[in-house]
Amino acid sequence: MRVIFNVDAISAPLTGIGRYALELARGLAVHRQVEALRLYSAYHWVDDPAHALRANRTIAAVRRRVPFKSAALELYAQLRAGLFRLHARQLRGWVLHTPNYVLLPFDGPAFTTVHDLSWLSYPQAHPRERVRFLERHLPRSLEQAACVLTDSQFIASEIEARLGVSPARLRVVPLGVNASYRPRTTGELAAVLQRHRLAQQRYLLVVATQEPRKNLARLVRAYAGLPAALRAQHRLVIAGGRGWLNRELEQAIAPLEARDEARRLGYVDEAELPLLYAGAHAFAFPSLYEGFGLPVLEAMASGIPVLTSRGSSLDEVARDADGAIALGIDPLDEAAIGDGLRRLLADDAWRAQARTRGIAQAGRFTWSRCVEATVAAYREFGAAAGPGDA
Repeated sequence: MRVIFNVDAISAPLTGIGRYALELARGLAVHRQVEALRLYSAYHWVDDPAHALRANRTIAAVRRRVPFKSAALELYAQLRAGLFRLHARQLRGWVLHTPNYVLLPFDGPAFTTVHDLSWLSYPQAHPRERVRFLERHLPRSLEQAACVLTDSQFIASEIEARLGVSPARLRVVPLGVNASYRPRTTGELAAVLQRHRLAQQRYLLVVATQEPRKNLARLVRAYAGLPAALRAQHRLVIAGGRGWLNRELEQAIAPLEARDEARRLGYVDEAELPLLYAGAHAFAFPSLYEGFGLPVLEAMASGIPVLTSRGSSLDEVARDADGAIALGIDPLDEAAIGDGLRRLLADDAWRAQARTRGIAQAGRFTWSRCVEATVAAYREFGAAAGPGDA
């Protein structure tokens, strides 16, 4: 099997989709059934995932300095599609996989991963240019795709109901959690916690890009409503890049930051993030909508009790055969979030069983299983791709 894998999403700061693309690229590179793998990023071939991460910094820098408004984004998409068609014109007997919604033009079997439909369900939580781009280009990608991969059964059902994709062309492939997310000793944590001024402190951790769908403003207001003594014992720490449309969050968090009850760390390097998780007293993720909920899985793997939203795909991660592992709350109810935070931070009996069950649950989600299921989809839907010329 010969695979062309699009690695545009492998770009710092690494988001959930970037992590997915990176882990898949690494797994495909060593898979016994993948005889050849070529990685394509933006406008050219790259050698390996590390090369992609370096190469994509240029594109990311351009986007920060010259925001992609609709016309510029469309022009970039057309140029990129034309270059890929030129670069791939000699490839026969290959399959193409884009792990980030929109497919490049390709004559062979093509696979796309649709992680969620938040741009349809919560368009107000996205930049308008992104919504317009997906409205324009995703229908063609869905029509082109031999198979549509997605992270959860919840999103697969949405894709079928809202976008009309037949279940016969849908495959659910859950994400995994890296082995670096695990309980740690005090000695392992010391340097990172000292660097972030969190040594010998209990803290409530949130890992999320600061954008409306993550529901951080409600979480911050619920945290602000906790008893002062509880806040003093558990600082609120938010790790994640400054996103978009976050004025409401800024207003809610400013008084807490002024009193040093809350702290935003910004983007945390992937080498440090597992240690930041493992050092936390608790983890909160009250997102309005998720395609999978990788941060919840990472927290559970780290042995950290979790509060998260009921509904969307999060139940598929935060529940096992015996029921809920994480504390589930209505993400629109600030009082319910506050009640959940009190239990999350102070109910020692619940916290102990949540740690044990969370570690066991996280062990069921591995990147190797994700890679195997993805390759199985290539085999199932890429049968038309026979031996060809490289």
